[in-house]
Amino acid sequence: RVLSLELNTDRDVERIHETGINTLDIEPVEGRYMLSGGSDGVIVLYDLENLSRKPSYTCKALCSVGRSHPDVHRFSVETVQWYPHDTGMFTSSSFDKTLKIWDTNTLQPAEVFRFEGTIYSHHMSPVATKHCLIAVGTKSPKVQLCDLKSGSCSHILQGHRQEILAVSWSPRHEYILATASADSRVKLWDVRRASGCLTTLDQHNGEKSKASSEAANTAHNGRVNGLCYTNDGLHLLTIGTDDRMRLWNSSTGENTLVNYGKVYNESRKGLKFTISCGCNPEFAFVPYGGTIAVYTIFTGELITMLRGHYSTVNCCVFQCNFQELYSGSKDCNILAWIPALQEPLPDNVSEKNLPQQHLNPAYEDAWSSSDNEG
Repeated sequence: RVLSLELNTDRDVERIHETGINTLDIEPVEGRYMLSGGSDGVIVLYDLENLSRKPSYTCKALCSVGRSHPDVHRFSVETVQWYPHDTGMFTSSSFDKTLKIWDTNTLQPAEVFRFEGTIYSHHMSPVATKHCLIAVGTKSPKVQLCDLKSGSCSHILQGHRQEILAVSWSPRHEYILATASADSRVKLWDVRRASGCLTTLDQHNGEKSKASSEAANTAHNGRVNGLCYTNDGLHLLTIGTDDRMRLWNSSTGENTLVNYGKVYNESRKGLKFTISCGCNPEFAFVPYGGTIAVYTIFTGELITMLRGHYSTVNCCVFQCNFQELYSGSKDCNILAWIPALQEPLPDNVSEKNLPQQHLNPAYEDAWSSSDNEG
């Protein structure tokens, strides 16, 4: 299904944003509701379900925090994320130096955290059961941890030298956090340890650092502005402004040396890319100028380029249940990329003889309540 992704002409996402779209997130509970955040501070919530049951439909915006909303972000929204365990809450962070915790039902902020610098990225752990920490990357070299339970932002991780452009919790270990910085470094932390960083990823796997201590332990030769764990948490993908993408073994910190070729990356801020789930092999979907590049993660092969946006693509998000992709761009559009499931007909079969089928069989409800089907 992923190999046959194409721009779907039958599905539109209602166009609400009047400026570029920076961030998208689909809630993990049902995979039905999607959030978007724009350069004008607006946040929109969409229902991806096809309620009309027609082959052609538009994903409707259910509600939005628009410019006239009293609590709207004053500047660009850089990250939106659903609360991982239910859809009653979501989070947003912005260049206006605030991280807001929203009540989905009332569209009111339940909590607002304020910072000294612009916020590039924030993330809540998808697997944590013992903590409610939100990791926040700002213009400060210190990584901030906000505690949802206490409402305080007391915990700080020190070790980077420049601003933090991306943060991501491990989907495998709830206390492990990865951070990427403009100082060319990627660090892994165990947030229970006071002594700080577990490891700093080294692109040369320790071989060059003996010669030059300054170049030691850099993950990229430029700003590192993208981070994404594989779904099993065993590997970590990083992207830097050196036009490189690297795959790391997240337990040993070793550079696996997979070569993806040149991965074009001009972003001055965090780059929101994503990894497929439920596929073998796994794929990475990376904004690449006005297109989205699709790579196989473990071989580095560039499979295809998804073309359809009119301007720079800023973010993409994967919908696991149906293996679909949504992307947001500076052109104010959100596009849906859906697997093309039309099988080519053999030459000797005429289309008229085939049964008419309006609904893609992948979406039909095949559930049966009869006991003898077990």
